[in-house]
Amino acid sequence: MEMWQSLTHGFSIALQPLNLLYAFTGCVVGTITGILPGIGPLGAMAILLSFTLYMDAAGAMVFFAGIYYGAMYGGSTTAILLNIPGENASVITCIDGYKMAQKGRGGAALTVSAVGSFVAGTISILGLMAATTFLGSAALKFGPPEFVAIGVCGLVLLIKLSEGSFLKSTIMIFLGLAIYSVGVDYLTGTLRFTLGIERLSQGIDFLPVALGLFGISEVLETAYISTQTGKARKVKFREMLPQVEEWRRSVPAMFRGSVIGFLIGLIPGPAPMISTFASYIMEKKISKHPEEFGQGAIEGVAGPESANNAAVGGAYVPLMALGIPFTPAMAMVLAALLLHNITPGPNLIQEKPDLFWGVIASMYIANFMLLVLNLPMVNLFVNILRTPKQILLPVIVMFSLVGVYSVNSSLLDLLIMALCGVIGFVFKRSGLQPAPLIIAMVIGPMLENSLRQSLLISAGNIGSVILRPICVALYLIAVCILVAPWLIKRISKLYNK
Repeated sequence: MEMWQSLTHGFSIALQPLNLLYAFTGCVVGTITGILPGIGPLGAMAILLSFTLYMDAAGAMVFFAGIYYGAMYGGSTTAILLNIPGENASVITCIDGYKMAQKGRGGAALTVSAVGSFVAGTISILGLMAATTFLGSAALKFGPPEFVAIGVCGLVLLIKLSEGSFLKSTIMIFLGLAIYSVGVDYLTGTLRFTLGIERLSQGIDFLPVALGLFGISEVLETAYISTQTGKARKVKFREMLPQVEEWRRSVPAMFRGSVIGFLIGLIPGPAPMISTFASYIMEKKISKHPEEFGQGAIEGVAGPESANNAAVGGAYVPLMALGIPFTPAMAMVLAALLLHNITPGPNLIQEKPDLFWGVIASMYIANFMLLVLNLPMVNLFVNILRTPKQILLPVIVMFSLVGVYSVNSSLLDLLIMALCGVIGFVFKRSGLQPAPLIIAMVIGPMLENSLRQSLLISAGNIGSVILRPICVALYLIAVCILVAPWLIKRISKLYNK
């Protein structure tokens, strides 16, 4: 009962005019960035991260939640009408969504996508409330040694579940930890890894690196690749209503996709994209008409679109409950909180209940806004694709430059952003994913600080840092994650012999 009373209090905060404005703006920005191929929620968050300094912490969280949810829906609009996935998570939607549009059922596909996203968002928010409340109640059991174990376990999970090879992911993580460590050692006050360059004593901030790797590199990638956008047919409002049979087939798929998406959102990696694949495969396997998949099956839209939206709520659980971002977008949300001197974790619900419950309530409102906003204005949003790259890309670069410079008024930050933009472009061309690097930069400070605090408390006794019940459990999980695939492979070979 206390949870629902807290949620009611959260709505009183979320319904304040300024927070409603942040939610609405985030939804619009998210939908636009989801529609525009290549930018996505991560690029939008990176570009607008510095502007959250002019908001309070709750406003920043509401704004970013709107962007994330909006991008998940916006990507489906062009996937259905133009066969162009505005967001990676919408690739699967192209398969059946575009086929439905060709058959004149594009409006129904858009409505099912919007309702599925709303249902999934609601279910994932309920899951987020339950999970974070449970973990928050165990806050007193978490000390510095437990946070060290959480950090190690998070990095191991990230290595195993990130896109690309094990070696490439490991290289990216160690590179991220190395970049974080440049500057002044907070404990001893000595310089480290500055290479004699005085300006590097201020350290390398997260913002210019993230903006370069995800914002500027996307601009370079978009400028490099010539994208052809087809002509979308106008969708009349009366065509948006699905038939009774379409509702009957899509509603169960929405609920299945919501559960799958939320659970996959709890693990590191590109959760929205993985969840859409998992949902699509399940729907095809349990369908009585699997031959319709790929030809315009409504379940092929409802399931994946619900899954990618539910994965957003799932991704918030490790961030809000443990203070660890498992996706690059969550790393941006964490950065926004750190800019306001707020560190999420098990104590967040007790220390900042207004922030936590206000954000939860705002997620409900943002999901409802997207449902009301996107369906009537679908044709307007699709027209955004007609914006010439010669206008769009310089505007994005301008916002990036202003945003980075406004934080520290540092020319070094601008140089780092430009350099990271080029490096990020090279990474993408070489098949290296920069996401583990960014997440490692965020986890690094927590991991180092917690390890030092643990060693100081225990007078250097490493046993007391490792041999605590929660720590042992987490380290065993990390070892199993590393060893299990190799062990299964060996057993499989012996069995086949």
